[in-house]
Amino acid sequence: MLPITLERATRSGQMLLSAGKEYVCFMKLHADVSEEKVREVLQSFVGTITQMPPVKSAVKRQLRERNIYYLNVLEIDGRNVLFKVGSQAGTYIRTICVDAGKKLGIGAHMQQLIRTKAGPFTDKDWVTLQDLQDAYSFWKEDGDETLLRKYVTPFEKAAEHLPKVWVFDSAVHTICSGAEVYVSGISRFNTVQPKERVAIMTLKGELIGLGAAAMETGEIQHLQKGVAVKPDAIFMDRNVYPKQEKKA
Repeated sequence: MLPITLERATRSGQMLLSAGKEYVCFMKLHADVSEEKVREVLQSFVGTITQMPPVKSAVKRQLRERNIYYLNVLEIDGRNVLFKVGSQAGTYIRTICVDAGKKLGIGAHMQQLIRTKAGPFTDKDWVTLQDLQDAYSFWKEDGDETLLRKYVTPFEKAAEHLPKVWVFDSAVHTICSGAEVYVSGISRFNTVQPKERVAIMTLKGELIGLGAAAMETGEIQHLQKGVAVKPDAIFMDRNVYPKQEKKA
């Protein structure tokens, strides 16, 4: 699963970098060991773990904590182990395999890895480049955009996994112009905590931008004024919702 963004939606990629991931991994054990022991060791990784990134990696090699949400063994055939794992972004599954081999005392390595989920996108959303090319051809030749609309989804989908606040139409222009999101401009909201990443939405469900919550849910609900969200990325053009003049 590799979400690809187009045009203005490329800026939404940051929503997926920190989103949780799911993988199906094929691990190869270096010696024989009981199936019961393999399951026991792999299950011990669920929760908060400490990892050292591999030598060849995109980050600095230093110990860091990562959360493993679940790890389900799908099949064990001799030294071949197939498991599914859901984890925090930045978790190295190959390191889990190496560390599991150390715990087992026999060694192990990752043979193959497939990412089946990235944030709200799953393997059910998979589209091949050939599928996309065919959809584009149908649109160019016959004007049929059915498949194109199916394969190229609105970038609001990239924010499905985030808590949201919906703002009144009258607040959209000022937010797009750099203003913070005030309590008075919010129509409704999900449960949020201070500093939590939040998607800022219009009442029509359009994604305005992202920000950090400055209040928790109870404060937003009961306070009459104050900053509720501090935007740090605005995607919508300020002219989509014209500035509304104040009534005299």
